[in-house]
Amino acid sequence: MNLTLKVWRQKNAATPGRFETHQARDVSPDMSFLEMLDVVNEGLLEQGREPIAFDSDCREGICGMCSLVINGIPHGGHRGTASCQLHMRHFKDGETVTVEPWRAKAFPILRDLITNRSAFDRIIQAGGFVSVNTGGTPDGNAIPVPKITADSAMDAAACIGCGACVAVCKNASAMLFVAAKVSHLNLLPQGYAEKSRRVLGMVRQMDAEGFGNCTVTGSCEAVCPKEISLNFIAKMNRDYGAAMLRGK
Repeated sequence: MNLTLKVWRQKNAATPGRFETHQARDVSPDMSFLEMLDVVNEGLLEQGREPIAFDSDCREGICGMCSLVINGIPHGGHRGTASCQLHMRHFKDGETVTVEPWRAKAFPILRDLITNRSAFDRIIQAGGFVSVNTGGTPDGNAIPVPKITADSAMDAAACIGCGACVAVCKNASAMLFVAAKVSHLNLLPQGYAEKSRRVLGMVRQMDAEGFGNCTVTGSCEAVCPKEISLNFIAKMNRDYGAAMLRGK
C-alpha cells in the first residue's frame, strides 16, 4: 500500500514549523505506524535529507514515549491503542495521513514530532511516591486489601504517562494523568499516610506547569491507550477537597 504523509517539521522550539509532504511506498499492512515512519526515514537518509524526528522506546504500548497526533487524534483514535501498536491495516491504500506532535503549552516542541514532557516528571516529583517506611515486600503482601480496591489501584497504575489526555483536551488539562498517579497510591494502605500531602502537592504542581482545567467532555478517556476512567478524576477531586478542609 502507498500513503501520502503530511508531517509536521520543526527544527527547534525557536523556529516556526510547517507541514511537509512525504510518500510512504510499499507499506506492509502488518507494519506498525512507527515501523512505517522508520521506512520513510530510511528513504530520506538515502536521499541525504533529514529524517523525521519522533519519540519511541519499547514499541509495545508500555513506555508512553510514542506521542503522535494522527489525523487529528492522539494515537490515531483506535481505542486502547498507542501509536506504536497502531497497524497500517487500519489505513486505506492511497490515503493522506496527517502526523503532528502533541499540542500543549506545557509540552513545548523540541523538534518535529518530539515534545518536552518533563512537566509530568515534576508532577510525580511533587508527590507521586511513598516515602514513609512500609516495610519489605513480605510486609506489604501481608496487608489485606479488598479485591475491588486492589483492582481499582491497578487500573489507575496502568497509566503510562504518554500525555494523550493533554493533547486531546481543548484546555490541555492533565487531570486524568494526575488523577491516575494520585489514585493508585491513595487507594492502597501503603500510600494512605501521605494521602493529603500527595494530592495537594501534585495538583499544585500541575497548576504551576500551566495545564488547563478539566473540560468534563471525556475526550481524555476516549484517547487514553490504557483506557483510564474519568472516575479517577472524581476521586482525586474528593481527596483534594478533603485535604483542603483539613488544612494540610
